[in-house]
Amino acid sequence: MASSERSALLTYRLCGASGEEERGRERGRAVATGTAPRKLPTFLGVVVPTLLSMFSVVLFLRLGFVVGHAGLYQALAMFAVAYFIIGMTVLSVCAIATNGALDAGGAYYMISRALGPEFGGSIGIMFFLANVCGSALYVLGLVEALVDSFGIPLAQLTQPSGIHVLPQSYWYELLYGTVLLALCLLVCLVGASIYAKATFLIFLIVAGVLGTILVSFFAVRPLGVPIHVPHLNGSSTENGNFTGFSLATLQDNLGGGYGVDYTTGQRMSFSSVFAVMFNGCTGIMAGSNMSGDLKRPSYSIPRGTISAVLFTYLVYNLLAFLMCATCNRILLQKDYGFLRDISIFPPLVTVGIYAATLSAAMSNLIGASRILYALARDDLFGRALALAKKTSANGNPVMAVILSWLVVQLVLFSGKLNTIAGVVTTFFLLVYATVNLACLALEWASAPNFRPTFRYFTWHTCLLGIAGCCVMMFLISPVSATASLGFLLLLLLTLHYLSPSSTWGYISQALIFHQVRKYLLMLDVRKDHVKFWRPQMLLMVQNPRGSARLIDFVNDLKKSGLYVLGHVELQDLDMLPSDPLQPQQDSWLSLVDKLNVKAFVSLTLAPSVRHGVRQLLFTSGLGGMRPNTLVLGFYDDAAPQDGLAQHPAFTSTREEIPLGFPPLRAPAAPKLLSAREYVGIVADALKMLRNVLLARQLESLDKAQELRRAASPPPAIHVWPVNLLRPDSARYADTCSLFLLQMACVLNMTRAWRRTRLRLFLCVEAGTMPHAQEEKLRQLLKDLRIQAQIQLVPWDAVAQEEEEETMNFPANTTQVSDEYVCAANRLILEQGPAPVVRFLYLPRPPADTSLYPLYLHQLELLTRGLGPTVLVHGVSAVTSTQL
Repeated sequence: MASSERSALLTYRLCGASGEEERGRERGRAVATGTAPRKLPTFLGVVVPTLLSMFSVVLFLRLGFVVGHAGLYQALAMFAVAYFIIGMTVLSVCAIATNGALDAGGAYYMISRALGPEFGGSIGIMFFLANVCGSALYVLGLVEALVDSFGIPLAQLTQPSGIHVLPQSYWYELLYGTVLLALCLLVCLVGASIYAKATFLIFLIVAGVLGTILVSFFAVRPLGVPIHVPHLNGSSTENGNFTGFSLATLQDNLGGGYGVDYTTGQRMSFSSVFAVMFNGCTGIMAGSNMSGDLKRPSYSIPRGTISAVLFTYLVYNLLAFLMCATCNRILLQKDYGFLRDISIFPPLVTVGIYAATLSAAMSNLIGASRILYALARDDLFGRALALAKKTSANGNPVMAVILSWLVVQLVLFSGKLNTIAGVVTTFFLLVYATVNLACLALEWASAPNFRPTFRYFTWHTCLLGIAGCCVMMFLISPVSATASLGFLLLLLLTLHYLSPSSTWGYISQALIFHQVRKYLLMLDVRKDHVKFWRPQMLLMVQNPRGSARLIDFVNDLKKSGLYVLGHVELQDLDMLPSDPLQPQQDSWLSLVDKLNVKAFVSLTLAPSVRHGVRQLLFTSGLGGMRPNTLVLGFYDDAAPQDGLAQHPAFTSTREEIPLGFPPLRAPAAPKLLSAREYVGIVADALKMLRNVLLARQLESLDKAQELRRAASPPPAIHVWPVNLLRPDSARYADTCSLFLLQMACVLNMTRAWRRTRLRLFLCVEAGTMPHAQEEKLRQLLKDLRIQAQIQLVPWDAVAQEEEEETMNFPANTTQVSDEYVCAANRLILEQGPAPVVRFLYLPRPPADTSLYPLYLHQLELLTRGLGPTVLVHGVSAVTSTQL
């Protein structure tokens, strides 16, 4: 949304600014935008949410599960792989976060502003779903802990100790989850400030519990722990043992021993255990999700996130070793809440489990709401997310919180923590891979404005992060990974075609520029070969209103070559306050988009049209991509017609008057170009070794109607590869004739023109051997791989009109009578049925510039009444009979 964009230069906050200056800027921004000022420092806004998101379900309820099934060696390997992936991602996050001012939305904001709206919007939805599923996962973990502590077993062999008042069933557990989620909703509705205070209180509790657990491994004496294991037919009791530090226990737990998960009944494997364990690493974005509420996001996110990640990695490895050295495998695998059983003060551990999981659920819920709010504010999905824009008086996006809460509630119907663990992990891995991709793209684009203050990353770290995420995604769940990628691709395509354009900047444009520049330098004109020749067109357009169909026709004729729309504005820059072409550029680019042609636009100022065309012929293109063919409309007295207003691209009722081009010239108004100057442009182009095409009456060509009509014979393209103004010129194999053949063939090869048939006319006179000439021409067409029908045309009637000139024809092409030219015109018209378009040979302009008007007059007589006609003169060899 353009109105919400802020200049990175104006809003980037220098790390060395004083606190008073920072607060002053925050207050000013709050007054200007009508939002609440940012409040949270690094520790409360980044470190605490990140630690609590990572120290939640996995630490208290699943770390023993991981170690018990995988063993110490494989558990440490899992931690190493997981933290390698998130370590690479954290480096990318820090690089992006320190490259400019951040706003609300966390990873979504980073990716959307780096990769553009398509990637940003699609990954924003994926990250929203990841946080939603993560919140549901933590709520289910809390329900599991509550039921384990206070649930009434369905069947039991012995009377358990403690208070058991909570009934157990799928619907009861869903009810408990709903109540807990409602509690999270109430906290998040109050706002980020109260959430930060609540999480800090929870952090103190969790820190105390963690200290108690570490002390317990050393202080508690060996003990047996009875474990009630539910079965289909009831439950059984097994004995787990806390042995204290024992070498035998450590040796037993070194290797893997994958068994059945008692909550789901599924046999575990490395990938399934890793999927559960990785949820303890997905909290690295908790701090960046709060970017809109941080005082200094670019300062806080790198320092806070890296500190939290290093601390959690050390704690996980330490606890894994302590568990393997003190607890037997039965205790680890069968009792997910064993830390409470071996604690020196079990109630504190219970409170810590509840507090940590509740905090993680709130963290993911508030993170999901901030992402949804950012998506809604950017209008990428239009009215679909309009409701999520509503905020409270202090700027809290209450409707986004409520919508996120509803989606989390739906996910709670899955019922079990381990059931959705794989899906959550897949979503987060996909998001992390895209964050690495964003940083990689920015690094590879080599944009001068990508200069993050955090420099401890390279494109190698980004690439390793992407590879690690993708590999683990498919190892954990190929089905979930494939479905997630398919959904991501669907979102990408939807946003590409339906989302409005943004002013964020597209990384694709920077990458394209980088690659195009590299390949243009590699495109060596000295290595050009006729086998790979293609037309590269410069079409001169005075006013697009009268040239819409000509623009479309030349687009068909370019055959994947360069296509430039040129325009000359007759003004003197010395007499103007600013460049008048800049405001016109957008109109021309919009025209290219609307007409759906693959063309560049080149505008220039000049004192005359001829000078302007010279400039464009000299300067258009770059390196090996320069126009080799000039296309002009024909110079005649026909009144210009506004074909743009009737073009299908502009006939929609939603469109205004087509773009911003001026009205067409009135029929009685003087032209901007004289006949002499027009022919001079043709002569200039030929001197500069450019091929020339003159298009007459192309605006009368209704391509859709002509090419789609059911006709027998099929629509045709008539080709006259002989100079009709030179009666003695019967050569069909000169450079110009071959170029004319090539252009007709190129047009016939395009998709829209494939139904047409080429008809090639061979002019013969009495006394010659027409069959020999026809056979020679047929062999030429065979060598050139051109399929065309050859038609013999008697030339005697035309030759009689100018018998003296035909017997002793001078070099000057203009010394033929008008009667002769009219006879040639009648001969062309007699060759029916009428084609869709005709290609005629364009003779060179005379050397004597005083004969330019006569030359143009005879071209007008030759093409009068022929309908859509293209006069062609080629100066370059374009055909090849070699492999």
